[in-house]
Amino acid sequence: MDKEPVYTQWEQFLSPKVMQERLISASLYITAYEILKESIIDRIRSFYMVGWNIEDGEVLGSEYKLEVLSLNNSVLYASLSWLQTQGAINHIDLESFEALKKLRNSLAHNLPKLVLQGINFKIEDNFQKLFDLLRKIEVWWIVEFEIPTNPDFDGKDIDVDKITPGPIIMMQMMLEVLSGNEDLLKHYKEHNPPSVE
Repeated sequence: MDKEPVYTQWEQFLSPKVMQERLISASLYITAYEILKESIIDRIRSFYMVGWNIEDGEVLGSEYKLEVLSLNNSVLYASLSWLQTQGAINHIDLESFEALKKLRNSLAHNLPKLVLQGINFKIEDNFQKLFDLLRKIEVWWIVEFEIPTNPDFDGKDIDVDKITPGPIIMMQMMLEVLSGNEDLLKHYKEHNPPSVE
């Protein structure tokens, strides 16, 4: 984390463009991290879900507690351990996740330092790592569970490199919108006109 000279700090602090970029970058990274975290935990919970009711919401099978939650006191780390035992991720991915989490926590707890002092948290470098890990986990679920159980894919060759999971599409759309691209909004309005009563 590098500190800018005082003059440069003030110059950047007073620049609307710089301040917007810092705040947007930090909030985008934290949002992307939360999407990754949800993917890690929620995909497994859905896999072990045996039903749903109004009082409790998801009803999880006893296997979830035995096969996932028993791996660690933290649901997040238990889920990561489960993914590793299934071969979805490896120890390098776990180390990468720790670094991504550390950056997320630094941003969440030290946002004033980023905004006011211009401390460089190297968000862009780590954003791609987060994106890659999310894609790896999501593609694993698609290849291992969704394609084999969907008869529409029977007998078809699937190019894994061309699979774009839903969370990745959402992140790409966020990046497009934040870059100022209004094409997605125009497309949405053209195909979803407001209802007239």
